[in-house]
Amino acid sequence: MSTGLELLQNISSKHSPEAFRQEHWVGTFPDYLDISCQQPGVNRTAYQRLYDMVMSYGTYKVENSKENLIRYKFFDDPDHGGEDAIFGLTKTLMDLVNVFKSAALKYGSERRVLLLHGPVGSSKSTIARQLKRGLEHYSWTDAGALYSFGWKEADGSITWCPMHESPLQLVPDAQRDSVREFVDTNRKAKVGEHEYPLEFTGELCPLCRYEFRERQMQYNGDWTKVVEDVVVKRIFLSEQDRIGIGTFQPKDEKNQDSTELTGDINYRKIAEFGSESDPRAFNFDGEFNVSNRGMIEFIEVLKLDVAFLYDLLGASQEHKIKPKKFAQTDIDTVIIGHTNEPEYRKLQSNEFMEALRDRTIKIDVPYVTTLSDEIRIYTKDYNEKRVRGKHIAPHTLETAAMWAVLTRLEEPKHHGLSLMQKMKLYNGKTLPGFTTDNIVQLRREAKAEGLHGISPRYVQDKISNALVVNPSATSLNPFMVMKELEGGLKHHSLVGAEEVRERYRQLISVVRDEYTDVVKNEVQRAIAADEDALMRLSSNYIDNVKAYTQREKVKNKFTGEEEQPDERLMRSIEERIDIPETRKDDFRREIMNYIGALALDGKKFDYKTNERLQKALEMKLFEDQKDTIKLTSLVSNVIDKDTQEKIDIVKSRLIRNFGYNEESATDVLQYVASIFARGDSKSE
Repeated sequence: MSTGLELLQNISSKHSPEAFRQEHWVGTFPDYLDISCQQPGVNRTAYQRLYDMVMSYGTYKVENSKENLIRYKFFDDPDHGGEDAIFGLTKTLMDLVNVFKSAALKYGSERRVLLLHGPVGSSKSTIARQLKRGLEHYSWTDAGALYSFGWKEADGSITWCPMHESPLQLVPDAQRDSVREFVDTNRKAKVGEHEYPLEFTGELCPLCRYEFRERQMQYNGDWTKVVEDVVVKRIFLSEQDRIGIGTFQPKDEKNQDSTELTGDINYRKIAEFGSESDPRAFNFDGEFNVSNRGMIEFIEVLKLDVAFLYDLLGASQEHKIKPKKFAQTDIDTVIIGHTNEPEYRKLQSNEFMEALRDRTIKIDVPYVTTLSDEIRIYTKDYNEKRVRGKHIAPHTLETAAMWAVLTRLEEPKHHGLSLMQKMKLYNGKTLPGFTTDNIVQLRREAKAEGLHGISPRYVQDKISNALVVNPSATSLNPFMVMKELEGGLKHHSLVGAEEVRERYRQLISVVRDEYTDVVKNEVQRAIAADEDALMRLSSNYIDNVKAYTQREKVKNKFTGEEEQPDERLMRSIEERIDIPETRKDDFRREIMNYIGALALDGKKFDYKTNERLQKALEMKLFEDQKDTIKLTSLVSNVIDKDTQEKIDIVKSRLIRNFGYNEESATDVLQYVASIFARGDSKSE
């Protein structure tokens, strides 16, 4: 058997004809009534289906959240491997889903336009795209099944409803209560977290109304015979196939009119049917027609011409649209638009737009202000799988993300708190004197935080540029990216005021200083990574602290004599982590209490379990060893063999323990060496 034939058979085996027949079910109107009892979810409104779709993926709590924040797994984009995952924005997404829930329960939000408002590049389009793709996928599941209908013609063909309406809309008003009672009484299950009562309102679209009326005449008003001509089928929402998902983007006034929303006359069929007002001579293919029973996305909605806004108002408040030459037509769709700050300010200042403002629910979609979430945005695009042939040095994406987040934060009002410290608090770090309540308060004080600053797109563009403008480099490092970030500010069209540009440049210096501290610490740890030496130093320190706190003496392991605790040794370690003389007793008791608590649990003390002590020991050992390694010789042209061997050991530790490659490890060592050569050996 040929390889190609084998491949085709393998593909074919995964596509069951039986599954296809079940998915593309076709039946009668009575069959659909039975389905309505077995699967009540088929008759949900567009908002109910959207809300249940999001909730079907489940939720999880955000750890260490004082505000009881939860995440919706749907927005992690599990169906596409996280391709469109939304990082951060937890509060925003909670607000959005709460609106969906309110609308699903018909508390009034279903009669509003949802407006995603935020700066460029803040994930507004991504959220809308995720919702559209989610509805498409959900309609293929049993829980998300929905149905429409068509009319049998004399020639055996079927005229399908152009707006994919629910078959229950065929029920005349006078009989709807009895049908509602029948379905509610015989329903076998509920769908989602709510048992929605069956509510079907609205009239048939003009074409189906015409077909219905013609058959009423044919069958002398016998409704049961009319529905015998009805064919019900399962439908699947699809933007590509223009079923239940619509997207509208403003163009210039000359090339666009409101028929793009509500459909237009088919002039070729006027000769056949004789009138512009014959629904058979009309294309019900506007974006509102298409999006019935699903959702419509309005890109840059506030750029719409006034003529379009009238259609938008009716569609949101009354759930009706007005096709040319026809009466108002009922629709059921979720309307989501997005816009940026300048356009929204224009809306607020325009008194003629008051009706739209009154029918709008604004959801702020700010930039991410948590460093770890911003790093994830860039890691998704720049990783080993996506960037081949070039190593991304540690902290490269972190420094870019750090700068982007700093541009979005407002200066803290708290005295003595720097912008960098504020960012670290937001990222889950602890600072003396700050509790989770303080952090919540910091966020509340900065109401516009995240609605200004640098877009992730700008940073992505500069990372991309840094990757290609240094073709000979095997590694991309933070300095290459920071150079691109700073250089691009001169021509960045979204940074208008010079004082803003200057502030962004200063923040790059702040990030550079922070990066310097980080890599100095890493080099120090690599030099001091002698495990045996650290264990000996730790043991010596603990023995002295124990003797000090218990007012005992220490036995000198060389002479065997009893001596006073080595105060000089203890202070040389404690000073590395800024323990002042006045607090040394507290720190030493804290260490002994920690060791005692471990002992009660049957555990043995390990210096690695105490982050502050580990850092102090590593820095002490580094100070003791740095002169023997002669790191500063890296900035000279002459390195003796013994020193080179020691430097190679440090470099291998950087590669093994911190993720560097040969080139980036050499760069970092030379950078830190230049700092020490200038005498700037202070470390925090």
